[in-house]
Parts: sequence; C-alpha cells; structure tokens
Amino acid sequence: MLSSSSRLQLMAVVSVIILMLSLLYFTNLCNCPGELFSTTPKLRSSLPRNLSLPGQCTCPAGSQLLKNYIPEDEYEDLVQRRAKEFQQYKTRTASVLSRLLFALPNSPLQYPIQGYVVRPLTSTLIPGLGLHAEKRSSYKVTLSVSKGILTTHTPPEEAMVKGSGENKLIIESSSLLTLNDLLAKVSYTSSEYHINTGDLATFQFENDEAVFPIAIKQPQIPVLYDMGTDINSQVTIATKTFLRYKQLRVLVDSIRQFYSNINIIIADDSLEPEKITGENIQHYIMPPAQGWFAGRNLAVSQVTTKYFLWVDDDFLFTEKTKIEKLAEVMEAVPELDVVGASVNGNRFPFALVYEEGEENEGGCLSRKFRKFQPLPGYPQCTVANGVVNFFLARTDAAQRVGFDPKLQRQAHSEFFMDGLGTLLVATCGDVVIGHQPKTADNTVPEYRKFRYPGRSDTEFKLKLHFFKNHLKCIKY
Repeated sequence: MLSSSSRLQLMAVVSVIILMLSLLYFTNLCNCPGELFSTTPKLRSSLPRNLSLPGQCTCPAGSQLLKNYIPEDEYEDLVQRRAKEFQQYKTRTASVLSRLLFALPNSPLQYPIQGYVVRPLTSTLIPGLGLHAEKRSSYKVTLSVSKGILTTHTPPEEAMVKGSGENKLIIESSSLLTLNDLLAKVSYTSSEYHINTGDLATFQFENDEAVFPIAIKQPQIPVLYDMGTDINSQVTIATKTFLRYKQLRVLVDSIRQFYSNINIIIADDSLEPEKITGENIQHYIMPPAQGWFAGRNLAVSQVTTKYFLWVDDDFLFTEKTKIEKLAEVMEAVPELDVVGASVNGNRFPFALVYEEGEENEGGCLSRKFRKFQPLPGYPQCTVANGVVNFFLARTDAAQRVGFDPKLQRQAHSEFFMDGLGTLLVATCGDVVIGHQPKTADNTVPEYRKFRYPGRSDTEFKLKLHFFKNHLKCIKY
C-alpha cells in the first residue's frame, strides 16, 4: 500500500500531466499565433488539392465493345493517334479553374470566390481583398499568380510594397487600415492573350493560405436574331430527301395547307434529281448519295431564321402540327436549344448515360428511353437528352454541334451524342406531326438498299465512336 504522502505525490503528477495534455489539445484546436506550445508553423488546410482521376467505367449488359471492331493490324496505330488527339482535346477544354478549392475555417482573409472575370491583357481591380486580423505590431500579406502580374498603388510611409508589376506581391504595414487600403487597389493583368482561360491566385497571411480563381475571358460580341412579327420570320422548315419525291411533294403540300408562306429548305442527294419548285422553297442539289447527315448540314447551313423545324420527307402536317407552340416554349425558356415533339403520338425521348472512364480505354455510353423532370411552366414538356426526328432547334446552337457527314445512312442519336453537355433538350407532347403510310405506290425499291445498309455501315459507325468519341463501349 502507498503511504498518504506517496498518494498525494502521485495525484499531483497525474494532475500536471492532465493539465499539459489539456493545454496541448486546446492550443492545437484554436491554432492561434503565440500559443504556449508552438510547433513548426504550418498551413491549416491538409485537404486534397485535386479531384481523383476517373477510373474505368462499366459497360452495361448488351454493350458493344468497340475495340472488337478494329482490325488487329490497325489497332495499335489507331490507339496512338486517338491518344494524341485526346490529349489535344483536353488541352483545348481543360482549365486550371476546374481545380478543387476549399475555404478555410475561420480564415482572416477576405477574397472573391466566384465571378472575378478579367479581359486578357487588361488591368482589372481584384474586388473584395481584405485582412481581418487581431491587433499586431505589423501585418504582412502575400499575393501570387502564375499567368499574370499584380500591381497596387504607391504605399504611404508606414507601408512597404514589394513585387508590384510582378507575379508575386508582398504588402506589409504597421497599420491594418493602410494594408487593407492597398489591398483594395490591387489589380491583376494577364501576361498572354487567350480568349478563355484562367489563373489561380494564392493569398497568404502568416499560417493562413487561400486560393481563389481568376477567369480570363475575351467578351463575346452578341449575335442576335430579329424575330420579326410572325412565324414565317421566326422559323424555317428544313428536310433532307433521297429518291422519295412522291412523299416529299405530299409533305410540302401539307405544309402549305397550314403555313402558306413559311420558308422550306430541301437538301437533295437523289441519284437523278427532280425539280421541286414553289414560292419560298430552296431546293439544294447535292452530289448523289452523300448521305443523311451531310444533307442535314447543308440544309441547316442555309437557315437565316432564329429557329428551324426539322422534319423527315415522309412526314405529314396536320391541324395538331402547331409550330407556334414549340416556338413559344423556346422563347419562354431561352436556355433551351432543342424542343422535340410527337410523331403520330410517339416522342421517343431518351437519356444518354455517359461515364468518362479511364484515359487509355475511353468512356462508356448507353442510351435509355426515358426523360427527366417536367419543364417549369410547361407541364406537357419534359427535359431529355435526345428526341425524335421532329424538333425545333436554335439555329446557331445546332450549327455549333453540327451533323457528322461521315455518318451517311444510320444516324440520328449521334447529333445528340455530340451535343451532350452542350445542347439543352426538351420534348413536348401537345404538338404532333403525322407520318405518311407506306404504300406500293410510294415505295421506292432502290431506296431500301440505301436506307437499310449492310453490316459494314454499322461496323464503320462503331469504329468511328471508338476514335471520335473516345469510347470503350456503347449501347444503343
């Protein structure tokens, strides 16, 4: 048994140990300067600087593994060319502004976290810079950038500025008011001309460090369309035809029944072209059998109105084909690029599920026939990634995505694949177009040979997806 004096000594030692541990805990918790048990200064944040890279994606059951369609003797060379092209794509599309940034807890630093945009090579004040620190004998902050220079005004006697006109700026003053006044006058100027890039600014005070984005963008000149006073000045009807002149003439007659003056553009790659004449009809003859998407490109390239309505050459306008309703939706929701409608009651909306996948293998893509949420204010419309072959589109948006002329026979979803992440798409059920019935009188046997090509066309398209879309697999 311990004596009374020994027990008292032991309790005293334990109490001292507990007190020291408590001080250490609370000191580290507040991380305040001048603490009793200081350690080597370090930044508060140990959070990760970057998001992890995408891993391998999973091909859904029933997917086509695209590398199986590449001949063995071509595969290695093709993969090398694809890898080079993919790196160039990333260079064009990646940005330092995509880096993951974290706000520090209880930081004394004040800085812009979003919306600071500068013109290239143009000096621009950095708004909101400030320091909110407790009283000290001296205050010192550092600002640094990598793609530009920093400047501020000439300091008063109680302040020191080092590095004005360089990429690292140091401001020190015994007066917090003076230091904040100099921070409020700091400007950033990019060093090189680039139309759309960015920089990251690092802002430091003692053990605190913050990083904030600087967007460097050349302002765009607006390109506006005069909507005019009626549907004829707002929408152009565009179609592509091949050999089916009987159906085309029925389509044009049905359009004229409801829209007597609207402009119609026809792209025609028939083997033996026939004349299609009439008021407000533009008939463009192409070289024979150039293909579906080449014709779409030609037709859409000639549209001068804000919107165009895409129709197949065997569709049929009815009293339910109200172009005005689709234009109303597009005008009410300016973010929309495409609004699909119904063909004989069928809208066929689909979603594109895309995983970027591992860099060397490529991504995984599958098409699912479903839609997303209703369009606000228009319960008859829902958001989707792709729609049926009857849609109203914003002309400039469709022209930016384009229709790949390599796809000659089998193509539709590919336009929406190329526009995924660029085109905002919806589908509305209250606008309906008819479809002409197939009869012995209007069937062209030669047309079927082009419309339903052999396996080689399908294999060509899958090889194209492997390289062009950097895909590992696809499921339609």
